[in-house]
Amino acid sequence: MTDGAPPAGGGPARHRVLLVSRDAELDAVLARRRIAAHLGELRPVTVPTADPPTTAPDHGEPVQVALVCDDPAAAGQLLGRGIPVVHLRSGHRPEPSADAAPADAPPPGALCRVHRPGWLPGPRPPAGGARSTGALAPARPARDRTRSGTLLLLSLWGVPADRADAYAAEVLRPLVRAAVRRTGGCEVVADTRTAAVRDALGGLPGVRVGRAADAGVDPDALHARADVFLASPTLGALTLAQARRAPLVFLPPLGAAQEDLAERVARAVPVPVADDPDDPAPWVPPGGPAAGPWHGLDPAADDLRGAQRVARTLRQLCLAPL
Repeated sequence: MTDGAPPAGGGPARHRVLLVSRDAELDAVLARRRIAAHLGELRPVTVPTADPPTTAPDHGEPVQVALVCDDPAAAGQLLGRGIPVVHLRSGHRPEPSADAAPADAPPPGALCRVHRPGWLPGPRPPAGGARSTGALAPARPARDRTRSGTLLLLSLWGVPADRADAYAAEVLRPLVRAAVRRTGGCEVVADTRTAAVRDALGGLPGVRVGRAADAGVDPDALHARADVFLASPTLGALTLAQARRAPLVFLPPLGAAQEDLAERVARAVPVPVADDPDDPAPWVPPGGPAAGPWHGLDPAADDLRGAQRVARTLRQLCLAPL
């Protein structure tokens, strides 16, 4: 599978960039795709494996650089094979205690980047040279003029199976039923345990469930066509709504990272939480951008060009590798 096509005809070969993401985590998938959209003349190659090769899978041609989203083990393997690596931590992590080891610490030798909108209160990037990217916004900022239905982005990454299944049955099903009743349909995109989510939502009409990492599922495009947006508290969903100045309603947080992010967001912008399926408020979008939560943010705090900045770093490494 590739995020880009080879040059047409007999054109010159382009530099090849290996793209690796932890595909069971929503933020990692969204980050990889948004950065791939800005690679320009570079040729992105994606491999669905935790042990990425040093050559692309189609013609065996070497890659010049790798972007690894949230997979320190893959980053270490690639560095060991002499490939420069940009390691991106795409998802929110609660601030560790003073004596705790940093979560998902990248291997020595990688260029480290951390997805963090500038307006979001803490945590700051860890020591060791990690740099904040700003917000990783989608390449297409506009939404369709004619929108309908609900998009629900669900992240179950890192959640124990029994807790995730109970959440899908007890929290998700009533919300999806309400979404169909009030908006006419609901697209549910989950990062993992999609079979269990389908089982929990079985029998509800007007519902489609997809896996975020699948080639035919594009959460950013689905958001452009949806009227209502419900999402787990994740950075990828947050920056999607911010970039398009679109209404956002958080799902009840699931796990420590989502709880911590929702609490930090609440300090800066008033994002409501869909904790009552019978509450009509989540299903009635505000009348315009000024009615949403984003008008209160200082536009200078974050220019939404995080994906472009990471892509620029990859281009620089291709032209002048370490």
